[in-house]
Amino acid sequence: MDPVIAEQLGRAHPLARHLDDFLTDLANAGKSAHTRRAYRGDLIAFAAHHGEEIAELTAAPVRAYLAEFAELSPASRKRKRAAVASFAKWAVRHDLLAANPMDRIDTVKVPKNLPRPAAAADVAKVLAVICSRRPRKDVPLDRLRDRALFETAYVCGARASEVCGLYVEDLDLRLDDEHVRLHGKGGSVRTVLLDDRGYVTLLKLYLARAGYTAGPLFRASINGRGGPLSYDAAHHRWQTYCAQAGVEIDIHQLRHAHATELVNAGVSIEAVRRRLGHASTETTQLYALLDDKVADAEIRTARRRRDQATS
Repeated sequence: MDPVIAEQLGRAHPLARHLDDFLTDLANAGKSAHTRRAYRGDLIAFAAHHGEEIAELTAAPVRAYLAEFAELSPASRKRKRAAVASFAKWAVRHDLLAANPMDRIDTVKVPKNLPRPAAAADVAKVLAVICSRRPRKDVPLDRLRDRALFETAYVCGARASEVCGLYVEDLDLRLDDEHVRLHGKGGSVRTVLLDDRGYVTLLKLYLARAGYTAGPLFRASINGRGGPLSYDAAHHRWQTYCAQAGVEIDIHQLRHAHATELVNAGVSIEAVRRRLGHASTETTQLYALLDDKVADAEIRTARRRRDQATS
């Protein structure tokens, strides 16, 4: 049994075994470790609220559980509902529930917020704090690794979890055909061209220093024998570098920054969608709306300055 479930719920809890089976099936279906951790946390909280057998899982306890989070943001409430809904759907499919109680629970609508890209100058400050693109030979391997990792997220518009999960085999660094295969949500795979020569040079230097020819690209241990660096570890290291640089950038804003730069450069929405791995063009379109919003703000500022100058 999952040790976290066993520790926090206890093996005797009526839902413990079913939660463990559910998470195992998610892993077998290729769901990311990040997704499974999020589901596990939300479902453990639900199980602590509902201590009955799975056959007793009806709409009433689900409503009572979700009501406890009425003060949270719509996005947080939607995530908690989604975890229970996915578990209930799984239970129905495995004949553990006669009917899905979530059919009686209204969905949570989340307003679409515009992405918040980081400024290119701020990203450059943080990357420079880690090490130079042309680092000295005495720069520790873990700092060279971090520079390559975070710059990969930036120049590819990739999710941090996607970058942490890269293997050396996902790279093709043949001259004039440099590209990387990114493994995204739902088992999707997309190819991203590496058209920044300085970045490619940095990546080749990192591989040469590390001596990696196969296996995880960004490893947790500096001796090269560890597994992939976890998302949590990468996030912590990024926040440490941001503090040293004196800027506040969430790790996901690297992806937003890249997308915004592409839109500003006139790259088509469909091309940006494919590069980011969005399932829907509607999601990518938000970056165009952001571009319009920035343009409108610049026009208003210019008009205000003109009016002040003529008054």
